[in-house]
Amino acid sequence: MTPEEFKARMRQKMTENREAFEGQYQNELKALMGLSKAEIDQITPGTTDLETYDAIISIVKEASRVNLEQAELRQRIEELGDVAVKIAEKVPGLLV
Repeated sequence: MTPEEFKARMRQKMTENREAFEGQYQNELKALMGLSKAEIDQITPGTTDLETYDAIISIVKEASRVNLEQAELRQRIEELGDVAVKIAEKVPGLLV
């Protein structure tokens, strides 16, 4: 990857992140990202929880960026499994 390609990719990611934090689920995304490792570990300790947590953040960022319907966001989180649902339940309004 050339330096120019890297810069272009970073600019695109920065735009996507800004759109996510300004989108429909901005408050839920901020609350989700504010969960501590200890809070996540209370659900079920292990590295898979952090991987699931990262996956939820990615899903909520994209959902916020494209203004995904609440029911579809819930379905995508549920597809990640029970741990994902338990993590998402820590964020008020995320699984409405």
